[in-house]
Amino acid sequence: MGLDYKLVLWNKYKKTYDKIIAASMLLYIILFAAITLIFNSETSIETIVIRAFGSLAIIMLHIILVIGPLARLNISFLPILYNRRHLGVSMFIAAFIHGGFSMFQFHALGDVNPIYSIFTSNMDYGSLTNFPFQVLGFFALLILFLMASTSHDFFLGNLSAKVWKRLHMMIYVAYALIIAHVFLGAFQQETSPFTIGILVTGFILVASLHLITAFKERKIDNAKTYKKEGWLEVCTISEIEEDRAKIFTVNNERVAIFKYDGKLAAIHNVCKHQGGPLGEGKIIDGCITCPWHGYQYLPSNGQSPPPFTEKVATYELKLDGEIVYIHPHAFEEGTEVKPCKI
Repeated sequence: MGLDYKLVLWNKYKKTYDKIIAASMLLYIILFAAITLIFNSETSIETIVIRAFGSLAIIMLHIILVIGPLARLNISFLPILYNRRHLGVSMFIAAFIHGGFSMFQFHALGDVNPIYSIFTSNMDYGSLTNFPFQVLGFFALLILFLMASTSHDFFLGNLSAKVWKRLHMMIYVAYALIIAHVFLGAFQQETSPFTIGILVTGFILVASLHLITAFKERKIDNAKTYKKEGWLEVCTISEIEEDRAKIFTVNNERVAIFKYDGKLAAIHNVCKHQGGPLGEGKIIDGCITCPWHGYQYLPSNGQSPPPFTEKVATYELKLDGEIVYIHPHAFEEGTEVKPCKI
């Protein structure tokens, strides 16, 4: 959390993370170029650059798309999720180099505007096998540029978390365009089977992990609760780990019930920063700490500690022996609720 906006809020972990990204990208490009020249020494430098950075961008995009579900399935991946935006910007740079060299190679050497040439050099828009696939790549690159250019917290804070999140969910639109771009290109031009293999394997991996995560989340939504005099019976005290939470669905909203210092408190599960699952975080220094980016909230009132101003809704709890009950109606965001003593 930060009170002001900085270009990059550096720490030793971010520096290490970015060094690994840069070194991995450089190593991949060198290996790709070397292997290509060994098996086909007549390949031009421009073609090597186009294919190397294109396949690199595809690999990085798949890594980005699997980080989210992996972090939901195993908390060991949370440090990668924390810095995912750096990986996203790096992926855009690779895609931009691929697109820029492609545009130069195929559209910039005539007397027609290169962008205009992308849309008019092949007008067979009614054909599936001869569709102008470069147009799809162009629109995918525009989406990636929009996401990379708005990835900073300045835009997150000024667009609102909801708008920002919807904007960045367009990554799936870009992914669909890239899949179509590569496969249609394979029909029309000599395309590396390596790239096609990456795309097929990556799609299966991305789809599988998202489905597995969805089934896990569905169990939370379908967990049975029992109503008693207006209260919902949700669990027993022993089911909640110390300084951790158990997540339930109450009135179609995710709620996290935390146990700490001999007390229980319930808040809305969605972090105000990027919609992170607060219930998958833990209590640190007396504050509920989001596992995604470290935003914090006081368990008794759902307020971020001063001078921060984020707030989430709170819920009332009661105990009947070991059984935990929650009132299904949320209080206003930031409302103080006396924690339930164990």
